[in-house]
Amino acid sequence: MSLYEHVFIARQDLSNAQAEGLIEHFGQVLKDNGGSVVGQEYWGLKTMAYKINKNRKGHYAFLKSDAPSGAVQEMERLMRLHEDVMRVLTVKVEAHEEGPSAVIQSKNQRDERDRGRRPRRDDDSNSGSN
Repeated sequence: MSLYEHVFIARQDLSNAQAEGLIEHFGQVLKDNGGSVVGQEYWGLKTMAYKINKNRKGHYAFLKSDAPSGAVQEMERLMRLHEDVMRVLTVKVEAHEEGPSAVIQSKNQRDERDRGRRPRRDDDSNSGSN
């Protein structure tokens, strides 16, 4: 079996739970056809560089799989037929990277920087009113 990475974009009007449900659904398609899902990530609702099907935003999802080519072809076929999926990208890789993807790492770094900038709530400067 070969190693693959899949990214797909779902419509913006789906809820987060529905978008994560699509990840589970397509992961199950791989499993039913003899493959396995090594890892999965939900990247969230992101603004796209250009409109796709009149949508400015989309739910991005990422799957790492170890599957035969037939399973990947079937999953891609079903993704292209699914009305909630706007775009699909599958890449064959030599090895999966350990840990979270670069998208999640950069999001975590941004979150840590933002936490450092927030004023503390127990700051004495705000306690002037009684």
